[in-house]
Amino acid sequence: MKILAIESSCDETAAAVVEDGRKVLSNIVATQIEEHKLYGGVVPEIASRRHAEAICGVVDEALLKSGCTMDDIDAIAVTYAPGLIGALLVGVNYAKGLAYATDKPLIPVHHLRSHIASNYISHPDLEPPFFCLVVSGGHTHMIMVEDYTTFRIIGRTRDDAAGEALDKAARSMGLPYPGGVNLDKLAKDGDGSKYKFPHPKVDGCPYDFSFSGLKTSVINTIHNAKQKGEEIDIINLGASFMHSVVNCLVENVEKACNDFGYDKIVLAGGVSANSVLRLKMKEACENHGWQLYVPELRYCGDNAAMVGSQGYYEAQKGKFASLDLNAVASMPIDHEK
Repeated sequence: MKILAIESSCDETAAAVVEDGRKVLSNIVATQIEEHKLYGGVVPEIASRRHAEAICGVVDEALLKSGCTMDDIDAIAVTYAPGLIGALLVGVNYAKGLAYATDKPLIPVHHLRSHIASNYISHPDLEPPFFCLVVSGGHTHMIMVEDYTTFRIIGRTRDDAAGEALDKAARSMGLPYPGGVNLDKLAKDGDGSKYKFPHPKVDGCPYDFSFSGLKTSVINTIHNAKQKGEEIDIINLGASFMHSVVNCLVENVEKACNDFGYDKIVLAGGVSANSVLRLKMKEACENHGWQLYVPELRYCGDNAAMVGSQGYYEAQKGKFASLDLNAVASMPIDHEK
């Protein structure tokens, strides 16, 4: 089954052709990073306009690179939730128009589900059930993946997502957008124990996260030093903050997997590219004798190949959409369309 997949949930306009959920025939991404750097973050209105400008060319290139025409395509998959509503609408409306014009079935795909599915591309042997940490700029979830389309949320952030905390901390340190990526590069040679930060816990919810206090703590550290005329060691500060965030993630995963009996662990989402998270999770899994699966770096960020992968499994369960499909800005991963 060949699926043409479309992704436009944030600031990447992407299209891909994926066969049987695992074989990527093409994967095209048009990024807007350089433009959003001017503003220190994604500007939703600009993102939507750039999607509208890029989507036709991106889809055409995906088909060309795959060696396919629309006659070879069996279905069209599109990210419809969650994300920036204006950005999502561009992809959803384009996919609906294309499905109508070519008489192809339309598959609605949840953005977080597709991030998890990026691992099916990188690891052809991976099958549910498994335990997944989804961590990105907008989401931090611990999820039991019971099968390809059945998900159970075990823990989530109560405030900032881990990626959001990293981005905002990086910005307060004077690093350019995208903050988390540049913080990772800066802190690779830093001492992660130089600065001490709190280890927040959520009372009564041992699997949930809270990162707003950590973010405030690093900002206060910088402001206090400036008020006293002290010099901040940005490299070690960045490393210490990153290690604090990652330790929260890894410790909660360890607790949940021990409590629920999982020994197959998966990372997903944009922050799964973080070098410290990958290293510390690898060490934790080796200590417990668990298997760890992480996506290839090219599939960590937003892309359409992962949408095509998850779209295949949604289609196998008969989860198609009619032409009244709408974009949704916020939706839990366990929502049934």
